[in-house]
Amino acid sequence: MRGCTTLTRMVPRGAYTLTLKAQGLLVEGSTEELREELYLTRRAMQYVVDALCELDKLPTPNQAHQMFYKVLREQSFRAHQAKQIYKYALSLVKSAKVNGGKKLELKKLSARLDKYDASVDLESQVVIIKLRNRVFKIKLLHRRNYIRKFIGRKWYEVIISIDRQGKIWVSIPFRWDYDPYKPRNVISLDINLKKVVVYDGRRVRRIDTRFTEGLHLKRLAEGVQKRHSYAWRRDEKWLEIIRTLHRRSRNIVVDWCRKFAKYIVLRAKRTRSAIVLEDLEKLWYNASQKSSSLANKLSRFGYRKLQLAIITKAIEYNVPIVFVNPKNTSSTCPKCGARLTYTHRLAICSKCRFIADRDVVGAMNIYLRAIQTIAPCLGSWGTHPMTNETRAKGGLRDEPMIVYIHPSLKTYKEVNPKGFRIACSHASTLH
Repeated sequence: MRGCTTLTRMVPRGAYTLTLKAQGLLVEGSTEELREELYLTRRAMQYVVDALCELDKLPTPNQAHQMFYKVLREQSFRAHQAKQIYKYALSLVKSAKVNGGKKLELKKLSARLDKYDASVDLESQVVIIKLRNRVFKIKLLHRRNYIRKFIGRKWYEVIISIDRQGKIWVSIPFRWDYDPYKPRNVISLDINLKKVVVYDGRRVRRIDTRFTEGLHLKRLAEGVQKRHSYAWRRDEKWLEIIRTLHRRSRNIVVDWCRKFAKYIVLRAKRTRSAIVLEDLEKLWYNASQKSSSLANKLSRFGYRKLQLAIITKAIEYNVPIVFVNPKNTSSTCPKCGARLTYTHRLAICSKCRFIADRDVVGAMNIYLRAIQTIAPCLGSWGTHPMTNETRAKGGLRDEPMIVYIHPSLKTYKEVNPKGFRIACSHASTLH
């Protein structure tokens, strides 16, 4: 890390999409009629998907329009609803073929409607949708304070779905302009299975995660599958137990990630800090090549879910996000840059006698790399390359900016000597 140039990337400014998802209460129309319309929509989409899977080459959107539009209109689908059906089916088949997936089988009861078949009134929290020749009025059951954030923003489509429990869900993607402020400090996060270490240059804080709880429930579900390997697929009792365990495991991880993301983003906004994360995009792939048991643990180690939750909440509050290279963050001494030796999880530097916990060393090195990046380029954020669906007419088209660390700043002691002494004295007492 010392004296070398390390590639660092930032979440660029620009237009993003944030989704308002809320449970709905049917005010006008019956639930059975809505379920019937969603079932017919799913059956029509499955027909289009099956037809596209038989083709050697996928058609263009214009060709798909000529192939399916008349057929869907004969089934009494509205013009724009028919367009949404073959357009979404085309994207699903294209994604499946690119990723080498098998033949698609749609199971979820859902429908996508554009502004011609849906209207949204966030002031009264009411959504009106039109499916074929039926009209449904749905009341959004969500906190007024949360919905108020989306009032006045552009929305793209309305997604209506019904889950296994019969609950109605409404999802509305909104355009959100991300304009991060100029940071005065950084907060680094070292994400682990049991704890997340937060370091702001002066203090180290350990926060317990709930990833192990999710992993435990997942193992219980897999244990039931192994004990009843021949019966669980056909026995509704065991099948429901397995689904419940997996659902609880997922809900625990997602719920904790969202709560922690809101906590850390609001803290960063209060102190005008940037949040620094490790770039762990290829962590699971690299681990799966070495050990299947480690890859299994990482499947419920929701580091990607946590990072995505932090990014989403940071975009909402305009908090800067920085990603640094995770290489050698736990094996390099943050004081002198020498190689560390470990006794269990206690890191010891033989050169400068620095002693700290492994997670604390990682958080300090992440902080150091971010400081080296932001110090010469404070507030210089890139531009988000908007996609065709979200790009405004005449909008920004610049590529995201890549920032390189200046080798002049070599150690954290040179950047912030007072804060380094406080951190070292606090970190040495953590183990």
